[in-house]
Amino acid sequence: MHDFLDLLAETAMETIQTGYYEIRGENLSSTFSLKDAILNCEDAPIISEIKFASPSHGSIRRDVEPEKVAKDMELGGAVGISVLTEPKHFGGQLSFISKVRDLVSIPILMKDIILSPVQIDAASAVGADALLLIQSLFDRGYCEKSLEEMIDYAHSKGLEVLLETHTEEEFLSALITDADIIGINNRDLKTLKVDLHVTERILKKHPSGGKIVLSESGIQDAEDIRFLKRCGAQAFLVGTSIMKSNDIQGKLRELVRAL
Repeated sequence: MHDFLDLLAETAMETIQTGYYEIRGENLSSTFSLKDAILNCEDAPIISEIKFASPSHGSIRRDVEPEKVAKDMELGGAVGISVLTEPKHFGGQLSFISKVRDLVSIPILMKDIILSPVQIDAASAVGADALLLIQSLFDRGYCEKSLEEMIDYAHSKGLEVLLETHTEEEFLSALITDADIIGINNRDLKTLKVDLHVTERILKKHPSGGKIVLSESGIQDAEDIRFLKRCGAQAFLVGTSIMKSNDIQGKLRELVRAL
């Protein structure tokens, strides 16, 4: 049955074929470790996401100023910044990363529908420190290389890997990889439905095995952070609720101080 995850993958393949990810003239090497930033954080480790649109919310923020948003996120206490670079469904641009790279002194995660090594090259070229890989895209056979090959290639470029899962099976599979951080997405990319209890159900049954576990999607306030922390999540990726706020710094401080 064809679902939204299939649509995302098919769109990504089309975007790759247009040459969007073929970056020339830039080579901004990684400077920061997202994994270390999480481990060394004394407050709630929040990765704050720059995204101006999404399939589930449509337009999220009208003032498309990634530089200002990124600086406010850093001043608010974010441990890292996730930047959506997927152009068709999330309104992202690769240039957003290079625009904010020199403005902030925290790690930057490139978040996209990554299927090809050329996208890893692009992440390295524009100055990302880490990138997102999605377990289910490999399980469905959309990616040009195996998961192990893509993780190894990212590492060879000096990039850390956040490997996203949604089901118990995906989580258990991810634990035996060399991914630096394991994400549990509370959003089902097949249907776009969100349930914070996805993190709870998985971590109640399966210990992290020493991996850093990040909970993603659906986080609205400090109570959600406390709930997910009790479930066993060690870090948190928050996008829409921050981007919708009229006070990005203040919203981040609320989340960062939740614990």
